[in-house]
Amino acid sequence: MITVLKKGTSDAQMQTLIDWLAGQNIEVHISRGSELIVLGLIGDTSKVDMELIESLDIVESVKRVSEPFKQCSRKFHPEDSVIEIGSEGTNKVKIGGGHFAVIAGPCSIESEEQVLCVANAVKAAGATLLRGGAFKPRTSPYDFQGLKADGIELLLEAKKATGMPIVTEIMNANHLPLFEDVDVIQVGARNMQNFELLKELGKIDKPILLKRGLAATMKEFLMSAEYIMAGGNEKIILCERGIRTYETYTRNTLDLSAVPMLHELSHLPVVVDPSHATGVKSLVAPMAQAAVACGCDGLMIEVHNDPPHALCDGAQSLTPEQFADTMGRVEKIRRVVEGI
Repeated sequence: MITVLKKGTSDAQMQTLIDWLAGQNIEVHISRGSELIVLGLIGDTSKVDMELIESLDIVESVKRVSEPFKQCSRKFHPEDSVIEIGSEGTNKVKIGGGHFAVIAGPCSIESEEQVLCVANAVKAAGATLLRGGAFKPRTSPYDFQGLKADGIELLLEAKKATGMPIVTEIMNANHLPLFEDVDVIQVGARNMQNFELLKELGKIDKPILLKRGLAATMKEFLMSAEYIMAGGNEKIILCERGIRTYETYTRNTLDLSAVPMLHELSHLPVVVDPSHATGVKSLVAPMAQAAVACGCDGLMIEVHNDPPHALCDGAQSLTPEQFADTMGRVEKIRRVVEGI
């Protein structure tokens, strides 16, 4: 249930209503817009008297939210969420609400030389966050699984050297102590419905990049985000990374319709990963441009200094030169879309 307060409502008047609702075991989520204040009522609202609330002088309207994802819903939070990223020693980055970010780097951290080379290159080309895999979920148990804790240490060294906030994937909640200095924790497609992991991530105060599952509907995707938000962490970035279809020429099928649909349903920022979505490096640039054209809040692109010898996903990784060219193309589309 959501309650929209009239313009001019004082904090004292609002608090009186919130206290009354709390007495009925209803939690209240406050969303302040430029014009209105929206109160999201969370809990068993079936016994709440809608007509009584609607009759209050400070209340503009009251309505029930039919979607099962409450806190993710744009009805609860009409204005776009802006996620702030960065820690001491890094550049501050915002994403959402008109702020555009580019996350770039190797699929897997392989060596200090590799990650520093790529980090400096993507920063020079305009990337705002550095990605790199330390823990790698692989379909085959015989494939490279990542450097794990050592990989995070190398990524942290690149962070110090470049000032770029870092993004890396978590596989297990037991690994959370290793992620203390990581700026954004990524939940991969295979873990999108690892609900115990999502619950633990809901308890921390750190941005979470949540990737859509290989066969997940948008409703299921948002329900996974709801798990994190229900725990108290509202710093969530949604990532469309392609879904599994019957097509075999591409690794997955990039569902660009998800970008405007998710924006319609939710206030959370949406980024697109054209690298995993296609699995083909020649398709990364055109799909990145298409993603920007349909209104994404950012991109996530894999870059490697020597793709033919990459230990993971070399076929979809751009060279630093190709990434720089892609960034130039993306910027042209952004200028058209945003009317710069």
